[in-house]
Order: sequence, then C-alpha cells, then structure tokens
Amino acid sequence: MDVHSNLAQLRAKRGLGAAQLATAVGISRQTVYAIEAGSYVPNTAVSLRLARILDSTVEEIFSLESEQEPAETAEVIMLGNPASMQAGQPLRLCKVGGRTVAAAAEAGAWGLPPTDALLIAPIRDGKRTANAKVRIVGAGWDSAQRILLAGCDPSASILASALQRQDCELVIAFENSSRSLELLHEGLVHVAGTHLEEKPEGPGSVAAITGMFPRNSVAVFSYAMWQEGLVIVRGNPKKISGISDLARKNVLIANREPGAACRILLDELLREHGITASSVKGYEREAPGQLPAARLVQSGEVDCCVSTQASATVLGLDFIPLARKPYRLVLRRKEMELAPIQALIETLGRASFRREVEACVGYEMRSSGDRLA
Repeated sequence: MDVHSNLAQLRAKRGLGAAQLATAVGISRQTVYAIEAGSYVPNTAVSLRLARILDSTVEEIFSLESEQEPAETAEVIMLGNPASMQAGQPLRLCKVGGRTVAAAAEAGAWGLPPTDALLIAPIRDGKRTANAKVRIVGAGWDSAQRILLAGCDPSASILASALQRQDCELVIAFENSSRSLELLHEGLVHVAGTHLEEKPEGPGSVAAITGMFPRNSVAVFSYAMWQEGLVIVRGNPKKISGISDLARKNVLIANREPGAACRILLDELLREHGITASSVKGYEREAPGQLPAARLVQSGEVDCCVSTQASATVLGLDFIPLARKPYRLVLRRKEMELAPIQALIETLGRASFRREVEACVGYEMRSSGDRLA
C-alpha cells in the first residue's frame, strides 16, 4: 500500500521552512521535499526525529492510503461564470427544489470565505450554468433552514446576519438583476433581487418582473429605494459632473456586464445625451458587480462607474446621483411557506432591520417588506 504523507501540512502549521526542518532532523532539504511528495518513505529513526521536531506522532505524519477517509464528492449546478473558476475554488452549496446548487464563496475584507465545498475541475460547459463535480468540506449545507438568494445588493450581508440570528442561513450568489430573475425562472434560487423596472416608480413597474413568469407563480416584495449614479474618485480630480463628461478622452470608466441594471441605465443615459458607446473610454471593461466596479474606482484604475450610492459610501468615494430606483425581492409563491422564507419576509418588515440598513448604506427602507404582487 502507498504511504500518505502529511509532512507538508504539519511543517507549514509549525512555521518551519524545509531547510530548517532538514537541519534539525539531519537530512537534506531535497529529502524533506521527497517525503512530502510521497516519493520517499524514511526509515524509523528519521520518522521518529520528524515526529519529535514537529511535536507530533509518526501516525500523524504518515498513514496508509487505504486508511485515508475518502473525500465526499457531489455533482452540482454551478452558478456564476464557469470560465473564471479554477480547481480549488471555494463554494457555498444549497438545496433548491431537490437540486444541489453551488455559488462562489465571497471572501471577507480580512479573511477567507465560509466554504461548503471545493471545485474539482473540469466544469462541463453549459449555456449559462454548468454541471461541476465538487469535494464536500463542510457540514450542514443541505439544511432546510438554508436558502439561496441571487442579487447584486451589497446589503444582502446585513439581511443574512439578521436571518442567522433566527437560525436561518442565507447563501448569496452575486448576480446582476437580469440573471437573478433568469435563475429564479429556472428554479435554481429561492429568491431573486432586482432593480429592473418597466417605468420608474410607475403603477405598472412590477409588470416587467411578473411578466417573466407564469401567471400568479411569483410574489414580489419591496426591499429598498436607492440612488444610482456615477461613483467617482474622492475629491473628483477630473471634475466630472454628469453623463456628458464620459465622452471626454481623459475620463476612463468601468462598465457592468450585459443584463446589469446599472449598465442598462448607462446605455439609456448615453442615448439621451447622444453619446455613442464607442466614444466612452472603458465602456468595454466589465466588472461583475456593484462593489467590484466601485473598487476599480477606489484603486484608481478608472475614474468612475455607474453604481449605487451605497457602493460609494462603503468605499469612501464621491457620488453623483442620476436615478432613483426600487430594489425588489422576487420569490416563488409555492415556496413562501418555507420557514426561512417566512423569516426573510418577516425580517424585511422589522423596524430594527430597516434602521440598520438605512444607517449602514443609506437606503430608503420605508416600504421594505410591502408585498407588491
């Protein structure tokens, strides 16, 4: 039987370099690497010295392959852009309608993301989603208390925290408004967040959403009213004052991907001002989300982007408002009795939750939780 070596992991855990360990044990650095690679099995004396230096046991360092617990794998439906993912990609998992759906895990500002599984390449190509094989590393991901939301709102993390206090877990797939509704239509998420609308604040504005689905199959809830506009470098060194400035040769923008509501707004405003996309420097540069686009502004890679005021506020950037838009949550009516869905709907209407979101990102939350359809 082959011998499995955990030496590399134990050495890294103790903070020892290969040369440092080799000197302490009395072997060469190349021997250390050979042991870690599994191409060389040391004698008893070396094994015991390794265990002593690493404050471990021989059994912890070496084991027979047959004794290794087989990794649990699963076939999943992958959300996001498969072309941008590689083997080892951390994933969150959720059961949606009997199918296992995976979304890329989002890292926090200073830490690794919570992870249920790791991607095993390759991904088999699909049209907008793909089947993939993953290695399960977490537990509890198939809980009935877990639901999957697709959307682009940065404050979804605040909603997730509120639900967590009620023993419900919200997994977030960061997708644009159009794609979120498509995923809900395909039965791959429980909730879709969107700021697409037919007529801004018009009486028929929900029709653009409900018209995508079979009659009376979805419910629409108000979440927030927010400002969309130009997120610009703090201090506005390029003196940008509006859409017309995007045609200037010294102004570089970051755009959103096709289907994103912010890109749709940009295209509408460019048409109104008689500006062609080809005359806007950076129009073809796409960022996959509101915060990713705003971070390009923060880093100085671009001068501005179209995003929400919340993105500018969170990253300490300046903002020029262009439009006031509602953000809504859409879900299937047949799933409204699920306990975490009920908790989500109840949370939207809580005054404490509304105050928290208003304070953190500046949304108008007065109608949060109101059912619109």
